[in-house]
Amino acid sequence: MSGKYDLIVIGSGPGGYVAAIRASQLGMKVGVVEKAEIGGICLNWGCIPTKALLKSAQVFEYINHAKDYGVEVNGASVNFTDVVKRSREVAAGMSKGIQFLIKKNKIDHIAGFGKLKANKTVEVTDDKGNKTDYTANHIIVATGGRSRELPNLPIDGKKIIGYRQAMSLDKQPSKMVVVGSGAIGVEFAYFYNAIGTDVTIVEFMPNIVPVEDEEVSKQLSRSFKKSGIKIMTSSEVTSVNTKGKGCKVTVKTKKGEEVIDCDMVLSAVGISTNLEGIGLEDVGVATDKGKVLVDDYYKTNIPGIYAIGDIVHGPALAHVASAEGIICVEKIAGKDPEPLDYNNVPGCTYCQPEIASVGYTEQAAKDAGYEIKVGKFPFSASGKASAAGAKEGFVKVIYDAKYGEWLGAHMIGANVTEMIAEVVAARKLETTGHEIIKSVHPHPTMSEAVMEATAAAYDEIIHL
Repeated sequence: MSGKYDLIVIGSGPGGYVAAIRASQLGMKVGVVEKAEIGGICLNWGCIPTKALLKSAQVFEYINHAKDYGVEVNGASVNFTDVVKRSREVAAGMSKGIQFLIKKNKIDHIAGFGKLKANKTVEVTDDKGNKTDYTANHIIVATGGRSRELPNLPIDGKKIIGYRQAMSLDKQPSKMVVVGSGAIGVEFAYFYNAIGTDVTIVEFMPNIVPVEDEEVSKQLSRSFKKSGIKIMTSSEVTSVNTKGKGCKVTVKTKKGEEVIDCDMVLSAVGISTNLEGIGLEDVGVATDKGKVLVDDYYKTNIPGIYAIGDIVHGPALAHVASAEGIICVEKIAGKDPEPLDYNNVPGCTYCQPEIASVGYTEQAAKDAGYEIKVGKFPFSASGKASAAGAKEGFVKVIYDAKYGEWLGAHMIGANVTEMIAEVVAARKLETTGHEIIKSVHPHPTMSEAVMEATAAAYDEIIHL
């Protein structure tokens, strides 16, 4: 490893490693600074291992409902240790895959903690405390985020935990309170409830998954309550007493205070950015409210320094970080990439039923001044959904009434996270509602619901 690079990337998550690989493809000499596992939080402690846990829960649910499909199964139980072990093995396998890609693309892995210094220099401190300086023409900061902590909910890693501890517990809790109902909160609520933990969700906002279309939020609430999850909205955890064997969680509701006994509290109230100690102030990089300020191509105010991913404004999603990394590197290489359209970024939540959405919600479209056409198709009317025993949920689409522009789509149901890409691609291609109606969708499929919902928006629905 020599000390001079075309590009150094600090952080090897889905923003950092993707940026590094694209830069190598474009002929740059690249180094990636990573103090922990290659692949970052998403691959090692987030997106990937979480989905492995959720799959185990889904398999257990299938077994418990096997009789609904004419199959007799007796004596199924969850081996919590093995479920966690499988999740960790999946994450380890993916991490090795990224390590292979780093080597394949002749990228140097610089192990240690990276800190910005003057004159386009990164100081890397290894696990023994040794410091080494590396210089580069360009430096991308991609240090990601961690569990956000509330003052009245300090994470101790034992009784009050974050997402990282939630996926690697030694023992399954019998009762859990989940604080926050964004994607992380509802995914873990589903997982633990499905394998037999008594789960209560506490959400400060009036609806769970509050960033989603209101109809989606209400459907998920119905589905969760049906599965036995207790939901407390417009509520706030004011304190947690961890003295004694379990926890006593005080929740302030509209009706007054309520105390919930549980084994463990999962704090899922968002993420905080990793900006501390990485030298931003030392070199004068501008930040605002915990985010690095960048332009459309992720340049900071300091020449040669860029920032991508969770630490810049925009949704804190793995696929966003990857897209930002590619755009940033292609601009550095002298290409002419389009800026990212943040209104055409899909969001996916992997509880059961799944949630997927992109673009405007119905309310946001109205607030933006659009005259709209709204169509909705329930999976209860879908042949494939009925055959699969997955009739919960719907597809909802929103179009501009004047020009037919596809403003948004909101889905809740089985496998909808695999369906949303059609909408993203169609919106990118400026497809109209009429073109979707005339695009033949295969039958029987869940994806037919996209065409059917669009037909409903234009009063051409056949199957309702």
